[in-house]
Amino acid sequence: QVQLVESGGGLVQAGGSLRLSCVASGRTFNGYGMAWFRQAPGKEREFVVVISWSGTSTTYADSLKGRFTISRDNAKNTVYLQMNNLKPEDTAVYYCAAAPGYPTNREAINYWGKGTLVTVSS
Repeated sequence: QVQLVESGGGLVQAGGSLRLSCVASGRTFNGYGMAWFRQAPGKEREFVVVISWSGTSTTYADSLKGRFTISRDNAKNTVYLQMNNLKPEDTAVYYCAAAPGYPTNREAINYWGKGTLVTVSS
């Protein structure tokens, strides 16, 4: 059974940082892109960032460039999201996601984690 398990969410003040982790298990993820999406209260789930299997390609949502950094360790089947200079509008449930290739939208995703809540106070 495929599982994506996120961790690292929590409450942080504006301007602070958090590092999310996502551990994948249950199958071989060779060739899979790993992504992060987020869903704020009352809003649709939106794309945050994707990283290729090799880790050499990344694409960020335009509004997040420069503050968020994605990375992955294939030996550990783990993807990370470093979030700096957090703002109240970053408050959301953050979901780890996986799909073959380079997924940049919800429809392309094969596997989802259950999410981790990030709350940024002003």
